[in-house]
Amino acid sequence: MSSLDELIAELCPDGVEYKKIGDLVKYEQPTKYIVKSTEYNDLYKTPVLTAGQTFLLGYTNETNGIYLASKNKPVIIFDDFTGAFKWVDFEFKVKSSAMKILTANEELTSIRYIFHVMGKINFSSSEHKRLWIGTYSAFEVPLPPLEVQREIVRILDNFTELTAELTAELKARKKQYEYYRNTLLNDNDVPMVELRSVVKKSSSGGTPKKGVSEYYDNASIPWIRTQDVRFNEITEVDSFITEEAVRKTSAKWIPENCVIVAISGASAGRCAINKIEATTNQHCLNLQIDETKALYKYVYFCVYSRYEELLERKQGARGDLNSTLILGITIPMPPLDKQKQIVDVLERFEELVSDISSGLPAEIEARQKQYEYYRDKLLTFKQLT
Repeated sequence: MSSLDELIAELCPDGVEYKKIGDLVKYEQPTKYIVKSTEYNDLYKTPVLTAGQTFLLGYTNETNGIYLASKNKPVIIFDDFTGAFKWVDFEFKVKSSAMKILTANEELTSIRYIFHVMGKINFSSSEHKRLWIGTYSAFEVPLPPLEVQREIVRILDNFTELTAELTAELKARKKQYEYYRNTLLNDNDVPMVELRSVVKKSSSGGTPKKGVSEYYDNASIPWIRTQDVRFNEITEVDSFITEEAVRKTSAKWIPENCVIVAISGASAGRCAINKIEATTNQHCLNLQIDETKALYKYVYFCVYSRYEELLERKQGARGDLNSTLILGITIPMPPLDKQKQIVDVLERFEELVSDISSGLPAEIEARQKQYEYYRDKLLTFKQLT
């Protein structure tokens, strides 16, 4: 019999009381944020958070309305519109007054126990409305004695700590790759040239009119869209157009080994290499590299390393780029043999990171499923009548 089983047999053999989360948790409604910088620096140090998928929006130097969480006094932030929530143990501001800051009634429970319990609740909402008071706080959850709660938290935290370690390892390897890439591609002893000087031809593609069957029915010509451009080599796609579309629209063939840069919206600035002959939509800028001057893979690595610079060049309400903005970036231009050496090093490092990136996410996913299995099992109690 495990220590948890012994505690349950001793303290709550006949079941446990169920209570509404709202009776176990206190909440505060914070003031609205101002994001003043997307980068951490000496002036802007306080993170601005949202409970949604983005989580970290930026940083601020505001002093009013900052919630002083810490390792010893963590909180849960709850998004009143989506029901998403996050564990936070550092000083922060939140996205808006639609967020709730949750703390536990420590005479009855701990905020960490509540965090695990909230994850077990099978709840989702597509409605844009305030959810804490009206919906979420009304869910009833098991409330075993504090000793039992603490043992459950200890067991479940062992799973989450392992997942956190794997996630940190993945981030560290990616950071290491970025460091070596940027170091190799920032040699002050070689000339800097504009990207346009090594491009033999640049062009954008086109999107054949939707609903025209002759452009899409029985299509076989690969058609690359910006969602395919993800700092990768494109070897296959799931969208196709017809030869008729190529003849009658602006979507034209490009040869393999072009450097493709996304120019529109959220994907703007991402780049890729097409390893197949293909066509693209109009939101892709396709660069054919003059290989008497530069290797296409070297140029790809250079453009990749300039991603943050490209983001700063985005214009308009949607944040778009254009050929002038992209072709105007400067890149180091060593001799071709030196380019080959750099490409060889970065390809080996990229392969190593890719192996880790494919293996670790699968391991993280397996650990998460294991955690969810034991969480649901450990947090299932007979209700005391």
